[in-house]
Parts: sequence; C-alpha cells; structure tokens
Amino acid sequence: MLMSTKANRYAHALLKARAGGTLHPLLTEEAPLTVEDAYDIARSVLSIRIANGEVPVGRKIAFSNRRLHARYGKSGPIDGPLWTTLFDSTVEFAMDNSAIHSLTKVTQPRLEPQLVFKLGRTPAPQATLQELAESLEWMAHGFEVAFSPYRNWEFDAADAVAAFGLHRKLIVGEPRMLSRQGRRTLPDVLASASLSLSRMVAGSGGICAAGFGSDLMESPLHALHALHQQLHSQPGFSPLQAGEIIATGSWTEPLPVKRGEVWASAFAQLNLPGLRLSFT
Repeated sequence: MLMSTKANRYAHALLKARAGGTLHPLLTEEAPLTVEDAYDIARSVLSIRIANGEVPVGRKIAFSNRRLHARYGKSGPIDGPLWTTLFDSTVEFAMDNSAIHSLTKVTQPRLEPQLVFKLGRTPAPQATLQELAESLEWMAHGFEVAFSPYRNWEFDAADAVAAFGLHRKLIVGEPRMLSRQGRRTLPDVLASASLSLSRMVAGSGGICAAGFGSDLMESPLHALHALHQQLHSQPGFSPLQAGEIIATGSWTEPLPVKRGEVWASAFAQLNLPGLRLSFT
C-alpha cells in the first residue's frame, strides 16, 4: 500500500498536468510502483475531484481488448483489464449522434470507439454473466477521447491506472433500451458484432480501422463482468451500483486525432447507430 502523502502528491501532480495539457514523467521510472499502488493514487484522485465538485457517474474499462495487450507496456505487456472513474464533467451525450470536441490542452489525444452500458439495478456480488445482463437498462455507442501525459504513449500498467486510465472524455450516442429478450441474447449478439471507423479531412477520407466485439474478453459484457468481479476484490472502492454508466473498452487501436478531422463509425450485426465526432 502506498503512503497516503505520496499518493496525494502523485495525484495532485497528474491532475495539474491534465489541467495544463502538459507531459509528466513516468511514475514507474521515479520509484517502484505496483498496480495496487496506482489504485491508491486513483483513490486520492477520486477524493480530490469529489472535493472539487465533480460527481462520479460510472467507470471506464481500459485494456479489455486482447489485441492491444502486446502493444502497450514499457516493461511488459499490459494484459488488462484496468479501470478508472467517470465523472459528470467527463461524460457528454451527443445530440443526434453527432458532437464537436475541442482538443485544447489535451496531450497526445487518441480516439477509442466504445460500447457503453447503463446499469438499471445493482448487480448481486456473485452475479453470473447472464444475471449481470439482466441488470442492464440500456446500451449505446460511445467515443472516448483518450490522452496520455506520458511521452509517446509509453507507460506501464501502474502509470496508466494513476493517470485516470488515460480517460479524457466519453461522448455517448443514442441509448438503446434493452428488452428481456435482448438481454438474454446479448453476449452472443455483441460477440458477433463488428465496427468500422472512418476519418475525414477536408472532405476526403475513408475507413482506417475496424474491430470486433469478440476481442473484448469475448464480448463487452464479459469485460463488464470482469470489472464487477475486480471491484469486489478492491474494498477501497465501491462496487457497481444502479445508475452507473460503464464504457467497456476500445474496439480498435486508440487512433491519434487532430483538429480539423471528422471521425465516423458504423456497426455491423448490431442495431446501434454510429457516431460522428468533429475535432476543433
């Protein structure tokens, strides 16, 4: 367990870097730091942000996509999943599945297409995958704007956890309410779904990435189940609660974005509308 004074020092330093849009040295190069230590820093971040008036509204799961594990981790692959808190200040609902986002003071921004759930009721501690599906109210497509305070997006798992799970903003599209039958078939439906991601600049562009729901620990619902189990092994954090919004992980490699670009997504084998996001 990290000493509270050290956890608070790291938390304030990372929050300052985030607010100013500046880089920060790797924590794991300053001193030995475990993932458990990093969650101590995350607890300090949570306390500071609540004290500053921000309201927790859910969680974001990172590194649930198995195709990304070998691509990240300076000293070894990040085999995930990791998680961070979502706040009211970092979640936005897109009007007509279209949004504009400013990249001012966002360090090394990247885009992650996500599937987002909202919990309609609190799942039981030992909930099965199907029981967890029964607790869902809706699902939606989302774009996460991720960032890294660490140069060249090079970090270890502990660095990522401490730096807010690399989360900057979650933009959520039109929710689709889930029927009883929809919840029953959800794992199979999500596992068979795919997504394409297009980029347009000055009126021209095309598809630049694709991903599959099956890459996220078999499906985004499996990623949610893993988070549910993990939180019950972390007594310093509250378990999942009714009303929470959960971003379940990126369907593609996080892709660098720039001002002037317009990104659009489309699903196959999943009845959800795509999103359109313009960067300024």
